[in-house]
Amino acid sequence: MSPGQSRTPYDGTPVDAPVDAPVDAPVDAPVVAPQVAVVGGGQLARMLAEPAAAMGVPLRLLAEAPGASAAQVIPDHVVGDYTDLATLLDLVVGCRVITFDHEHVPSDHLHALEEAGVAVRPGPGALVHAQDKVVMRDALAGLGAPVPRFRVVTDPEEVADFGLPCVLKTSRGGYDGKGVWFVGTPDECAPAFEVAAARGVSILAEERVDFRRELSALVARSPSGQAAAYPVVESVQRDGICHEVVAPAPGLPAHLATQAQELALRIARELDVTGILAVELFETVDGRILVNELAMRPHNTGHWTQDGAVTSQFENHLRAVLDLPLGSPVARSPWTVMVNILGGPAEVGGRLYDGYPHALARDPLLRVHLYGKEPRPGRKVGHVNAYGDDLQECRARARHAAAWFAGELGDESE
Repeated sequence: MSPGQSRTPYDGTPVDAPVDAPVDAPVDAPVVAPQVAVVGGGQLARMLAEPAAAMGVPLRLLAEAPGASAAQVIPDHVVGDYTDLATLLDLVVGCRVITFDHEHVPSDHLHALEEAGVAVRPGPGALVHAQDKVVMRDALAGLGAPVPRFRVVTDPEEVADFGLPCVLKTSRGGYDGKGVWFVGTPDECAPAFEVAAARGVSILAEERVDFRRELSALVARSPSGQAAAYPVVESVQRDGICHEVVAPAPGLPAHLATQAQELALRIARELDVTGILAVELFETVDGRILVNELAMRPHNTGHWTQDGAVTSQFENHLRAVLDLPLGSPVARSPWTVMVNILGGPAEVGGRLYDGYPHALARDPLLRVHLYGKEPRPGRKVGHVNAYGDDLQECRARARHAAAWFAGELGDESE
């Protein structure tokens, strides 16, 4: 079957049933590993392909568009709408498990997949906490997890009653700074409620936290309950976009690092998460940590693990969804710095490959990961990892390389 070709519609056969061998296959062909269906054609799915190939685990991808990032490297892919249940049922025929590049598949569809016999990982009961910020905040508060003060609001008057200045967020659909407003007066609230009305979502008001920096605690958890916690990292955000990650978070007190890891492990257990869970945190100026966001998939703050940890977040996500023993999350070097490559000036569009000669010659230890995306200003098109014994040196190397690929440095730059 060629990539992009439609499959026979789901006929009720258990999805973990063996797939018929090709007609020309020898009768004694070896049994292949369980196939994993992946929804979403972005860079996170793309980066699952490398550990899947190394493990001999076949992937089947549902991409949103031809030529999507992950479709370029996963031959067995179809193009379709992840909001269409028939498309999802078609995708999982013969697959053992389904997992996700994003959290946007409708919950009703996820329940339908489970009823059809598919192992949905993470399951809909867990994933809803990453899909809906109101559900997430209520659940975390119920667990006694430290969270910012919050309230669902319906108009600017309720926002004023909650307390200004504050942060307004759409309950669903926001990412990379979208669906978030920092407001100081009732008049500034209008755009948020206009978006909410147009999309049919709620608005969540949260206190503006006086924080020192943002952290991320990444854990992996399998259905059998095994869990592994990566070192807590510092995340540098600009305009709602992750620009840089330092592993481990420099100068983080040991008790806060332990608290963050234990909190992430507890959330993963209590919400029954399978796969990678990223708990994005605020480190407050008075020495506390507060939960900002949850993501139940490989996450930008875990990209450093590809080259800086014994087992990457992508491999551990696959191990977890297949309920295999998890790999070690231990760091390979004292420091790893990840810097995202963002689309730069229009004149360097489509020329990311031209960055290799300089970047690799200048830094043979550099690790570069490009996503096969057309560069546009502000768009994530890749990232670089630099690791070593000296934090400032790693940071300078990673920043230089990312700027070079983005076209922000002249040819004379060293």
